[in-house]
Amino acid sequence: MTNSIKTILAAVFLLFALMPARAQKHFQPNIAVGGKAGVTLSKVNFSPGVKQGWNMGQTAGATFRYMEEKHFGLIVEALITRAGWKENFEDARFNYSRSLTYLQLPILTHIYFGSSRFRGFFNLGPQLGYYIGESISSNFNYQDPQSVPDFPYTNRYLDQLTMNVKSKFDYGLAFGLGTEFIARRKHSFSLEARLYYGLGSVFPSNKKDTFSASSNMTLSITAGYSFRIK
Repeated sequence: MTNSIKTILAAVFLLFALMPARAQKHFQPNIAVGGKAGVTLSKVNFSPGVKQGWNMGQTAGATFRYMEEKHFGLIVEALITRAGWKENFEDARFNYSRSLTYLQLPILTHIYFGSSRFRGFFNLGPQLGYYIGESISSNFNYQDPQSVPDFPYTNRYLDQLTMNVKSKFDYGLAFGLGTEFIARRKHSFSLEARLYYGLGSVFPSNKKDTFSASSNMTLSITAGYSFRIK
């Protein structure tokens, strides 16, 4: 983990420690738990680049939110998310997609604005992930693509089709925009669009390896429900 990520995480945890003291002096805390689910579009940022498109997946999990009354709070989530990528072939007869499943832990600053019924918000902060599995969908022999008749293997990388995941740990930054509707004092519904940009390499990235970098990038659209417990 890089020094910059360690610094971000330390700052977030420091905010967790300081917020209760501030709330006791100035504001009434708002604590809510809930869940969320939605769809994802993901790629892997390979270097050198790989011809690819967005891979569709899903995300779902539990949420915990601590807010102060003056527009500021923190969100912690535990999510299961399908990331990965879809190969882009010149010939539409071929298709290959690889879905990588992660257990994710976003720790986000939550800034909100609006009325007691409708709010807009944005979330920003670090996200940690742990690889728990994968699946591959293909209509050709991806383990030996050069044996496939008319396969467009010229001027394209193929190692990523069978390469094993190097690091099960993933980390990066997440940024989201959304809106929230408070149906009653204790019940609220939200809709959020979020971008996650990974900073670690999924596959081997030493000098002898094919790729010098391979980081996850995921766009998610989720709907959520929260119940205020305090």
